Order: sequence, then C-alpha cells, then structure tokens
Amino acid sequence: MRSDRTWINEIQESDFKYVKELYVDPTVRKYLGGPPKEEMVPSIFDDMINSDRNSLYWVVREIESSGFIGLVSLGPHHDGEDVEISYQLLPPWWGKGYGTEVVKEVIDYAFNELNLVKVIAETQTANIYSCRLLEKAGMELDKIITRFGEKQSIYSLKKQNT
Repeated sequence: MRSDRTWINEIQESDFKYVKELYVDPTVRKYLGGPPKEEMVPSIFDDMINSDRNSLYWVVREIESSGFIGLVSLGPHHDGEDVEISYQLLPPWWGKGYGTEVVKEVIDYAFNELNLVKVIAETQTANIYSCRLLEKAGMELDKIITRFGEKQSIYSLKKQNT
C-alpha cells in the first residue's frame, strides 16, 4: 500500500530492529502498558511475522527518505466481534500528519480489499493525540470503557454504501 508520503509494506524478518525500537521506547509505549521486557520483544515480533490471516501487520516508511515511521495492524479486537486498527509511530514522526494518513489508507484497504463493513480503534482516553488522530481519520467515539485499569475510548467507522 501507499499513501501520499508513505509506503505501507507487510512486515518482514528484516524489520526486527525497527519494531524493537518501537517496543522499547517508553514514550511510544506510555499508553500501551509500557515497554515489555527487552527479552520479550523477539517473541512479540515472531507472533507478528507468523500471524494468521486474521491479523495483518505492516511497517510504515516515508517514501522520500525510506525512514522507518512505525507499525500499523488490523486484527481481532478484545470484544471478539470487531476488527481493530492499531498503530505505533516513533516520536520524530508525531504531529506531522503521518499517523492520520496511514490510518486512513489502512481503513480504505480494510473496506475495499478485505470487504469489512466496520473498523474500530481503542486508545486510552488520556492519550488525547491518539484520540484526535482517530477523529481526523473520520472515526467517531462510540463509548468509553475501563480496561487494563484505565479509561479506554472506542472509536469506529462504518463503510459508506456507494
């Protein structure tokens, strides 16, 4: 996939060092339960590489520089009913519109290639920047729940009939 400024490619073994960089960064992981122990990262990465077709993982790179921006995925949500979009971007790329651009592109893929009719996202309510990103991507707040000891905002977007 490609957005205006990014390549969104299926995750590969060669992406390990970049994914590790995301997972050990305490700023990136602030609202995601914190960084896992470093020795857990290879197992997390292996689960991504060897995921079943119900979970899709992509690495995001800037077209101009080939710089690693982050990771985006589609997979089953905790509720067992919906498909969730998730994303993690490295801090140098924050606040520049890359997240919104990538989320829109992956939602478009979900609707037009996977024929999904709805995509959701869950983020800590305290993560106001993630909430804004989802709203800019066209998602609407459905509900607020408590999970993992924190208030979580559940956003959704349904495919428009055309």
